[in-house]
Amino acid sequence: MTLLDRLNQDMKQAMKNKDKEALSVIRMVKASIQNESIKLGKDTLSEDEDLTILSREVKQRKDSLQEFKAAGREDLVEKLENELSILEKYLPEQLSEDELSAIIQSTIQEVNATSMKDMGKVMGAVMPKVKGKADGSQIKKAVQQQLQ
Repeated sequence: MTLLDRLNQDMKQAMKNKDKEALSVIRMVKASIQNESIKLGKDTLSEDEDLTILSREVKQRKDSLQEFKAAGREDLVEKLENELSILEKYLPEQLSEDELSAIIQSTIQEVNATSMKDMGKVMGAVMPKVKGKADGSQIKKAVQQQLQ
């Protein structure tokens, strides 16, 4: 089942349950997917492209969440946390720290990285392997630790 199919199915369920918040989030994601498909000139997007869009939506909300927490806007913090929990249902299962560390270690060996100067090569090779399965900042920290 594609992401769009799941979103359509969950949107119908949210309408039946009168879950306005879930409905709003699902519609936002669907709109992002449709905008991207129009931009790329495709009828349907690949699973990888869907995952990219979903990851972007999650990242935007996490960034906003930090800003709202810093500003003391608890009303908006709670709303964004609920949106994040809805969005995370559509992401693939996240990697544990040990799994991520093993992937990074094998990638460092593949690209023969020896110092922090090679961080760009390592990040470029790791990101496609863990796309949607780990947060970019978490990956960056883990790569930095292993290259030191």
